[in-house]
Amino acid sequence: MTDLTAQASPASDASRLPPLQFGFTGGAAGWLGIGIGGFLVTVLTLGICYPWAVVMTYRWKTKHTWINGRRLRFTGTAPGLFGHWIKWFLLCLITLGIYSFWVTPRLQKWIVEHQELDPTS
Repeated sequence: MTDLTAQASPASDASRLPPLQFGFTGGAAGWLGIGIGGFLVTVLTLGICYPWAVVMTYRWKTKHTWINGRRLRFTGTAPGLFGHWIKWFLLCLITLGIYSFWVTPRLQKWIVEHQELDPTS
């Protein structure tokens, strides 16, 4: 008979890992510039270019984020998000806004899937 207590559990594996160290180097002036730029891009195009504002924002955030001494990098592109954005917009129209509850989690999933540790840092 196999002793199940001898197998390592995910919790015990996690306790052996060194703690993660996070850092952030962004400042107010940079954030203000990105915020104004994203706002203008979105408003002047009536929301059509919102994906460009999202990419600008997350590229700035990840550029200034460090994990264990390595910079985080955002690999998403506005054209890559634009197709999803149009699809989500149309689904919101068709469902009279009900689909909007799914847009935020799907956008967050897309953002997270397009982040990685920068191999050059």
